[in-house]
Amino acid sequence: MAFTLQIGQKAPEFQLPATDGRTYQLSDFMSDTLVLFFTCNHCPYVIGSDEITRSTALKFADKGVQFVAINSNSKNTYEEDSFPNMVKRMEEQKFPWTYLHDETQEVALKYGALRTPHFYVFDKNRRLIYTGRAVDSPRDASKITVNDLERVLDEHINNKLISIQMTNPIGCNVKWDGQDKHWMPGDACDLV
Repeated sequence: MAFTLQIGQKAPEFQLPATDGRTYQLSDFMSDTLVLFFTCNHCPYVIGSDEITRSTALKFADKGVQFVAINSNSKNTYEEDSFPNMVKRMEEQKFPWTYLHDETQEVALKYGALRTPHFYVFDKNRRLIYTGRAVDSPRDASKITVNDLERVLDEHINNKLISIQMTNPIGCNVKWDGQDKHWMPGDACDLV
């Protein structure tokens, strides 16, 4: 069985606390399209692409697309990824998405999150239609030549076939609790 959720599979359920003080489950997000992405506070690939992700979220907000971010990184690896620092970052950045905390890392395992950032796009029935990167240069936005996330969202909302359903996410690996900061599960591998 593949480590990462496969195209056509249903989004796994979750119940996670958010930086806004609420706890959310998958059914709380009722949009036609759901972009769920694994992220964190410290990763240079996340920081380098946050503004393009913000731009994409705002561009598609009135087209039935909702963005939800999940931080599964261990605070024991990077204190910057702790829940209090997540709250602080959202207060400072005012990102247009819900920011959830997966302290047990169970949700990251259910989805097969490989890197930060790692994007998953689900249709109205919460079946996976795309997984991978958002852009081809997340660390340095000035070098972006491809925005796969916007391509997928454009194709989906215009009822076109998704031309490329899977790409390799580009970023830091998820920081697994109790492991070296570069460790990845043995069955985690590139998607394509």
